[in-house]
Amino acid sequence: MAEEKKKMSLPAKMGIGFAAGILLGFIFQMGGWDIAWVKPFGDIFIRLIRMIVVPLVFISLVAGAASMGDLSKLGRVSVKTIIYYVGTTAIAVFIGLIIANVFQPGAGLTLSLEGLKAREVTPPGTLETFLNIVPLNPVQALAEGKLLQIIFFAIFFGFALSSLGETGKPLLKIFEVGNEVMIRITAAVMHYAPYGVCALIAYTVGNSGIEVLLPLMKLIVLMYVAALIHVCVVYLPLLKGAGKFPLVTFFKVMSQPLLIAFSTCSSAAALPANMAATEKLGVPRQISSFTIPLGTTINMDGAAIYLGLAAVFVAQIYGIELSFASQLSILLIAILASIGSVGVPSAALVVMTMVFTQVQLPMEGIALVAGVDRILDMARTTLNVMGDATGAVVVSRLEGDLDLEPVGDGSIG
Repeated sequence: MAEEKKKMSLPAKMGIGFAAGILLGFIFQMGGWDIAWVKPFGDIFIRLIRMIVVPLVFISLVAGAASMGDLSKLGRVSVKTIIYYVGTTAIAVFIGLIIANVFQPGAGLTLSLEGLKAREVTPPGTLETFLNIVPLNPVQALAEGKLLQIIFFAIFFGFALSSLGETGKPLLKIFEVGNEVMIRITAAVMHYAPYGVCALIAYTVGNSGIEVLLPLMKLIVLMYVAALIHVCVVYLPLLKGAGKFPLVTFFKVMSQPLLIAFSTCSSAAALPANMAATEKLGVPRQISSFTIPLGTTINMDGAAIYLGLAAVFVAQIYGIELSFASQLSILLIAILASIGSVGVPSAALVVMTMVFTQVQLPMEGIALVAGVDRILDMARTTLNVMGDATGAVVVSRLEGDLDLEPVGDGSIG
C-alpha cells in the first residue's frame, strides 16, 4: 500500500514564501525595476488579518470572561501580566542603552540634516490615557479597532453574562460557537499567508536601496543584536522555567506569528496567529484571549530597545553628551510612554517624541532614521510578538493553568 505523502505545514510554506520574497526583492533591486506592483498582494493579506482581529478579540474575550466567572482570577492574571510587561520593557530599554553606549552607532557618522523635519505630534496626558480605556461608545471602539477599549468592554460584558447563570447560557453558547467560527475564518485567511508574506518581503527588500541602508547599517545591526540579546537574556530563561516543553518546540509553534510579525511589521496582524499558537503551547483560551490582545496594545519591548538605541544615536550625531541622569530619564519615560501611548495613532512616533522632549534632543533627529525605519520595525514587531507569547506562557504557569501536553506544529486550524 502506498504511503500517503505528508502535507507541508503552513509555517513551512510561509518560510518558503519568505525566502522567495527576499530573492524576488533582490532581483528587482539589482535590475533597477519597480517593485511597487507587488505591494497590493501584501496589503490584501494585512487587510484580511485586520478584518478578523476585532471580532476575534471581542468574541473570544467575552467567551473567556464569561466562562472564567471569577473576578479575583482575572485580577491576579491582570496584575501578573502588567508586572511582566513593565519589567521586560524596562530591561529592553536598558539593553538598548548599554548596546548604544558600548558600540556608539552615531560616533563619527556624518549625515545631512538639511531639510529634515519631524512630524509634530501631541503626546496624551496621563489622565486622558486612563479615561481613554473606557469607551464612550463600544460600537465606535469596535469600528475604530481600539483594542484596549474593546478589551475593557468585552471583559465587562463577559462577567455580566456570567452573572446571569443559567439564563445567560444560551447567549454564552452563541459566543462560544462564534469563537469557533472566527478560528475557522482565521485558518482560511492563513492559507493566503505565504503569498502575502512573499509580497511584503519582496517590496521591503526591493524598495530599500543599498544607498539608504549603508549609512545606517551599524544602527540596523545593533538593533538586531540587541533584540537577540533580549531574547536570550529574558525570554528563553523565562520560557525554560515556565514551560517544560523544549525551546525548539516553542519556536516551531511560534514560527507562524513570528514570520507574520517580521513581514508585516504589525503586532495586530500577528495577533490571531499568536493567540492560536499560545493555545497550542498549552495556554488556556481564557488567558490567551486576555494577555495577547493586551500585550499587542501595551507591550513594546522591541520599541523600548529602539528608543534607547535611537536616543543615543541621535545624541551622537548632534554631538550631544547624554549624562547618566538623562539616560535614566530615557529608561523611565520609555516605560511610561509605552503604556501612555495606548490607542494613539503613530504610537511609536509619540513615544519617541516624549523621550526626545524629556532629554532635550532635536526632533529633527527622528527623521534621520525614517529611511530605514521599516527594516528596524521588522525586528521591533517580532520581539513584541514573542514577548506577548512568552508573557502568556509565564502567566499561565504562575496560575497553574499551563497544559504541558505535547503541542502541534504551529499551524492554525
